[in-house]
Amino acid sequence: MNKSRLEAFSDGVLAIIITIMVLEIKTPHGGEWKDLLPLYPVVLSYIMSFIYVGIYWGNHHHLCHTVRKVTPGIIWANMFLLFCLSLIPFATAWMGENHFAPHTLVLYAVLLMLCGASFTILQQAIMKSNPHEAVMATVLNRQRRKGMISVGLYILAIPMAYVSTPVSGALILLVAIIWLVPDENIARALEEEGE
Repeated sequence: MNKSRLEAFSDGVLAIIITIMVLEIKTPHGGEWKDLLPLYPVVLSYIMSFIYVGIYWGNHHHLCHTVRKVTPGIIWANMFLLFCLSLIPFATAWMGENHFAPHTLVLYAVLLMLCGASFTILQQAIMKSNPHEAVMATVLNRQRRKGMISVGLYILAIPMAYVSTPVSGALILLVAIIWLVPDENIARALEEEGE
């Protein structure tokens, strides 16, 4: 398998995930602006999840540029990431429908922690199967550290959901802010490697 098939399949799955999430937003029964107000938790959870899926798409795209050879380990690590991401619509809907209740926020944080861990596993599989020059190895190791920090923040958000849901939500949003802009250092390192 070449990396373009891996990317195309992943892009398709991510597009379906976003589509499923938006279909969970039900049309209100009424034609007034006030009829939209009860939807705010559902729409807010959708926006959060849309941003997360977008972040994964962008970073996955950059990470795939480092792949020269696709191995079974990379395929299965990618499938694990897609599996974890495919559960986001369920957690998003439950969290939105229940106004960010503690249990729903815990499930969301656990799921995002699994997504973060699976992205790190995919990165490790790619690094193992596709040795790079020192510059790229340094960039990927920095990104792996960022992934570990993210998993740590998710772990903190889990018990915090029972103490303060706003603080737990803020920790989850902090991870999104950390990853919002894909690492351009990967592109620069690839240029230095002559790709």
